[in-house]
Amino acid sequence: MRFKRKTAVAMDGLGGVAVRSAGRRASGYPISQTVQGLLIAAISAGLFWLVWIYGNGLRDPRYLDGWILAGGMSLQLYFHIAIKRAVLSPKSAARWRKIHIFIGYLLIAAFISHSDFSLPDTGFEWALWVGFVLVTLSGILGTYLAWSLKTKHQIDEGISYDRIPGLRADLARDVHAAVARTEPAAAAIALPAPPYDAWIQDLYATHLHGFFQGQRNVASHLFGSQRPLKRLTGEIDNLSRYVDQQSKEKLAAIKNLVVEKDRLDFAHVYLGLTKACLFVHVPVTYALIVLSVHHVLIAYAFSSGAW
Repeated sequence: MRFKRKTAVAMDGLGGVAVRSAGRRASGYPISQTVQGLLIAAISAGLFWLVWIYGNGLRDPRYLDGWILAGGMSLQLYFHIAIKRAVLSPKSAARWRKIHIFIGYLLIAAFISHSDFSLPDTGFEWALWVGFVLVTLSGILGTYLAWSLKTKHQIDEGISYDRIPGLRADLARDVHAAVARTEPAAAAIALPAPPYDAWIQDLYATHLHGFFQGQRNVASHLFGSQRPLKRLTGEIDNLSRYVDQQSKEKLAAIKNLVVEKDRLDFAHVYLGLTKACLFVHVPVTYALIVLSVHHVLIAYAFSSGAW
C-alpha cells in the first residue's frame, strides 16, 4: 500500500462523492474550520443573549439553558448508539460525526451558562462538572488527532489501527527485498557483490533494519518533529551521491519505503491516542447522561416543593 499524494474520493462534508486531489482538500480544510469556528462563536453568543433575556423576564434561566443542554446531550447520545449499532450508512455516519462535533462545541457554551460561570457547590454537582469536562476534553483531543492525521501526513482514511502492524511487516519485507536485490548479470557469472550494493547493505544494517522492526520515534510523532525521518533520509541522500544510476534508483525506492514507514508510525501513535480518548469519552458520556437524568429529577422535585 502506498501513501502518495494522489487523487482521492472526497466525502460530501466528510464522506464522498466529489473527486479532488488530497492537496486541494487539505488546503480548503483551514477555511472550512475558520467558518465553522465563527459560526459556533456566533451561536454561542446568541445563546448567552437569549438566556440573559429569559432571565430578565423574571424566569429562572437555568431551565432554559438546562433543557438546551439536555437536548444537545440527547443528540450526542443518539450518535453514540447509532454508531454502536451500525445503523448509519458511511455517508450518514460521516455527516453525523460533523454534527456531533459541532453540537459538542455549542454544548460548552450551554454548560457554562447553566453553571452560571461558577464552580459547583455540592459533591453531586462536582460529579456532573467533572464528567462534562472529561467528555469535552476527550472530544476536543479526538477532534485534534483526526485533524492531524488529515493535514500532516495525508494518511489514507481506510487505514485502521489494527491493520498497521500487518502493513508495517509488509514494508519491512519490501525494504529487505530491495536491499538484497542484485544485478542478474553479476549473479550469473558469480562476480563479487558490487561495492555499491555492499554500501547499501551496510546502510540498511546500520540505520534501517531497526527502524523497520516496529514502532519508532513515538515522542517525535507526538510533538510533530520530523528530525528522525530527516536523519534517515539524509543518510540515504548522502550515499546516493556516490553510487551509479541503478543504485540511485534502488536508494530512491528504499527512501520511499522509509517515508511510508514513518507515516505508518505517525498513524499508529495518533490512532492509538484516538482509541484512548474513546475509552474515556464514551463511558463517561453514558455516566454523564445518568447523572443528568438524576439532576433533572432533583431540580423539579425541589421546584415543586416535594423535597
